[in-house]
Amino acid sequence: MAGADGEVLGVEDWLTPFSIQSVSKVFSLALALAGGDSLWARVGREPSGNPFNSLVQLENEDGIPRNPFINAGALVVTDRLLTLTGDARGAVLELLRAESGNPSIDFDPDVARSEAARGDRNAAPAHFMAGYGNLENPVGQVLEHYFWQCSIAMSCRDLAAAGLFPARHGLRGDGSRLLDRGTAKRINSIMLTCGAYDAAGEFAFRVGLPGKSGVGGGILAVVPGRCTLCVWSPALDRHGNSVAGVDALDRFTTRTGLSVF
Repeated sequence: MAGADGEVLGVEDWLTPFSIQSVSKVFSLALALAGGDSLWARVGREPSGNPFNSLVQLENEDGIPRNPFINAGALVVTDRLLTLTGDARGAVLELLRAESGNPSIDFDPDVARSEAARGDRNAAPAHFMAGYGNLENPVGQVLEHYFWQCSIAMSCRDLAAAGLFPARHGLRGDGSRLLDRGTAKRINSIMLTCGAYDAAGEFAFRVGLPGKSGVGGGILAVVPGRCTLCVWSPALDRHGNSVAGVDALDRFTTRTGLSVF
């Protein structure tokens, strides 16, 4: 847990690095929105109700992904960030290092290569969206940056600290503003409704906090104005969410009363 005042607390394996996978989408989305809100013309803000790598809705909705946290939506975000910065994966890594206070955070090249070798279910929606004119950069380049971004390895301590800006209403650790309050509010809203794949409703019901999960077993949750929580346990349910992680967050909010409801 990281408090809005900067205090960080943890137990068990909270200093063990793991692949953050889709939790990285929170940070790439924040950076893309910091460059303006034109992104919303290219990606929606509704829960998908389908698995994170589904193609079904893309065909029905003319290549516009349902939200920025499913894989297709995250590819559009990466594409936008690549246009804005020229180095999407580097921009995400730089933000994570700065906000966590840990300059040694890095990519895991073995994970990145594994992602690329098994990346057909990401390449398919990328090509499909490119066919609709919804990517600005070459598909291969977008995929490369997306895979490397997902491969970043961090501990619960570092991820909780890096994820404080949504709890601080858009303020970074040094007091500068990454996002205005309205944009920070909207990121929290999308985390609540779309952050746990096609089990986002169940996550909101049980945990009652904005959160973003990843298939590496990590979950980042936000208590606006108070703190962030990061849990990690590799065993996943059929939706791709950490079983023990969701249970731990459920118990925490039940016992403390710290939820948005």
